[in-house]
Amino acid sequence: MADQAARRRTTSNNATDVKTNETSKTASGSTRKTKDGLSVVDVLRILGGVFLLNCLLSYFITNDSVLWGWRPWFVRPSVVMRYIQGPVSLTDTQLLSYDGSDANKPIYLALNGTIYDVSAGRRIYGPGGSYHVFAGKDAARGFVTGCFAEDATPDLRGVEWTYIPLDVAALGTVGVTREQKTYREQEVRKAKKKVRDTLDGWATMFSGAGKKDYFEVGKVRRGRDWLEKTPKRGLCAQAEKQRPKGKGAEGTDAGAAYRGGGR
Repeated sequence: MADQAARRRTTSNNATDVKTNETSKTASGSTRKTKDGLSVVDVLRILGGVFLLNCLLSYFITNDSVLWGWRPWFVRPSVVMRYIQGPVSLTDTQLLSYDGSDANKPIYLALNGTIYDVSAGRRIYGPGGSYHVFAGKDAARGFVTGCFAEDATPDLRGVEWTYIPLDVAALGTVGVTREQKTYREQEVRKAKKKVRDTLDGWATMFSGAGKKDYFEVGKVRRGRDWLEKTPKRGLCAQAEKQRPKGKGAEGTDAGAAYRGGGR
């Protein structure tokens, strides 16, 4: 009996020694890992510090952005709130009340059926501002022709003639030769592309590109026959005057300077 008890004590002591050795080896290995290389936590701390330093440097240099001019939607509180609330859907009549006259409402404008929040530019889009004529409405035509008051409408029919040279025969002209027709078709195609490019330029800016803190909020709600019910119009005097003088000449983009400048 005494021998059995002694053997059990010996076995127990040996097991304890094995566990102690394993623990010691594990601790020793962990220590070596810490000394020989960086742990994951250390790497994350370094990367976080570099990112923070980069943000501070960006804000110090640009005095405007912590991401070197990049403004993703998730760092813009007004955009985040609109994302949470969901898109707006307004008729042209409802859109009129968002022209900046009510200080408790944002300033909206629309372009080709898409509504943008331009509240950040209240100084120029609000009452008395140079672009107030565009606030509260879809004035896509005016953004092409530059005729702010006359063309505050989404009707783009015939607006491509803003970019068509004066030596192109007008539609309905009698006695047009085949060469003249071909020339007209070519210029019309080019002009329509110019219209698309101009509107795309405005849309890019209103979506928040550059330093413009504007953003898309929804769509204008219209009936399918709204365009047929809208009286057709010709070019305004200013657009007619600015048409290219002849073949090879380029039409003037009325808003290029503003889109490339500051608010």
